[in-house]
Amino acid sequence: MTFAIICFSFLFLRYLSSNYEKAAKKELGRDYPELETNAKRTPLGVWYEANEEDVPEFEKQMRRKVHYVIKPQHLWSNITELARQQKGELLQTLEKGFRYIENESFANSFQGLFSEINLNSEKLGRTPADRNKKLCTIIQKIAEGIADFSTDTDTLGDAYEYLIGQFAAGSGKKAGEFYTPQPISTILSEIVTLDSQDPSTGKKSKLDNVLDFACGSGSLLLNVRKRIRENGGNVGKIYGQEKNITTYNLARMNMLLHGMKDTEFEIFHGDTLLNQWDILNEMNPAKKMEFDAVVANPPFSLRWEPNDTLAEDFRFKSYGLAPKSAADFAFLLHGFHFLSENGTMAIILPHGVLFRGGAEERIRIKLLKDNNIDTVIGLPPKLFYSTGIPVCIVVLKKCKKQEDVLFINASEHFENGKRQHSLSEKHIESIVETYKYRKETERYSRRVSMDEIEKNGYNLNISRYVSTSEEEKKIDLRAVNDKLKTINESIRANTEKHNKFLKELGLPPI
Repeated sequence: MTFAIICFSFLFLRYLSSNYEKAAKKELGRDYPELETNAKRTPLGVWYEANEEDVPEFEKQMRRKVHYVIKPQHLWSNITELARQQKGELLQTLEKGFRYIENESFANSFQGLFSEINLNSEKLGRTPADRNKKLCTIIQKIAEGIADFSTDTDTLGDAYEYLIGQFAAGSGKKAGEFYTPQPISTILSEIVTLDSQDPSTGKKSKLDNVLDFACGSGSLLLNVRKRIRENGGNVGKIYGQEKNITTYNLARMNMLLHGMKDTEFEIFHGDTLLNQWDILNEMNPAKKMEFDAVVANPPFSLRWEPNDTLAEDFRFKSYGLAPKSAADFAFLLHGFHFLSENGTMAIILPHGVLFRGGAEERIRIKLLKDNNIDTVIGLPPKLFYSTGIPVCIVVLKKCKKQEDVLFINASEHFENGKRQHSLSEKHIESIVETYKYRKETERYSRRVSMDEIEKNGYNLNISRYVSTSEEEKKIDLRAVNDKLKTINESIRANTEKHNKFLKELGLPPI
């Protein structure tokens, strides 16, 4: 993970630097120094030296316009120049640059953003001089590799997403901690951006806020934002929570690399199950945080430690606690508690939540009786890097008007792959359109009444309601018997005819 984080961090520094230098050039106009391409100093560094008294006002303007400041010596262009010249101060300059960005660049705190990068690791060298030399080589190679990389936010954001996806593909089961494959992310994003009361009317014009309480690298949140903006709408603010420090830092970088201002998102590092985020712990109902869309791909069947305190927690009190062996319903209830009355929640879960008994059955029954479970979507196996098991998407609402549950069995609709299956645009569209119009299609989707679900003991196993097996053709035994009699009579007649020829030839009959 360390080298990958270094690459992501340098790509991030290059983006911040390029964006800042462009804005500085625009702000300074004719005063911005024009230097030779091979100059050993940055234009902004030259301006700072010549205009020391004006620097505070300039930085104040830059904070207002681009929301952050980077000192000339910390710019990527200066870092790469130090590396090219094999300067001994590179290591120290880079360390100071990272600390400045974390603590001073932005108005909002980005503390610990580069905490996973240890520039004093002995893996880089035994002495500071050795590490500096190795770092010069690494930065030169990375600079050459990304020299032609566009700094346009859409292009760079897509490139970052691609790199995260490739890294996840190579990380095996660990990738489940931070990455939701794009096709599945798109399905969830399309669903939560549709009108919650009547999805057939299309997408909402605006989402005031969106929550992903197990956000990983933040890709799912960004996908929701992308889908709503494609329709000319916008998202007020994005909220994410992540327990893993590495992926928490990746998420913050990911937001900025997609052109989001630091005031447009808030990512919190903490444990969702313990609800360590202060803004989600407001006891006054009038001040309670609620979200227009909630999406999540939490760890599957995570073991946790429910206790008496959690039993009284406002998220679980009305439903009961999920069992120690699987926190799936604890995650679901956490997100559902903060869903607004007119919002939509879509969560990825293992199939066990649909039929397991005990505490999970009690939670499932209450959600069904309260008419909160809107849709259950079964997905094919081997879609995730972290597991080969098939999983499902459960869609929940507090404002649901239909008295049935829509089941979509998409388990056999995928692009086959040896190690990993995938969903094509056609497969994604089929799922979303079926949800949107609540369509019923033989062997694919069906609306099931609560009476039928009750008769099945509130078991939501998808194959109980939408079987993909083809019905065996009925066999007419009388017709088969008549056909066999006809065949036997034909055999007998033709055998007699054949024996006559054999007799004429003096041969024994058959």
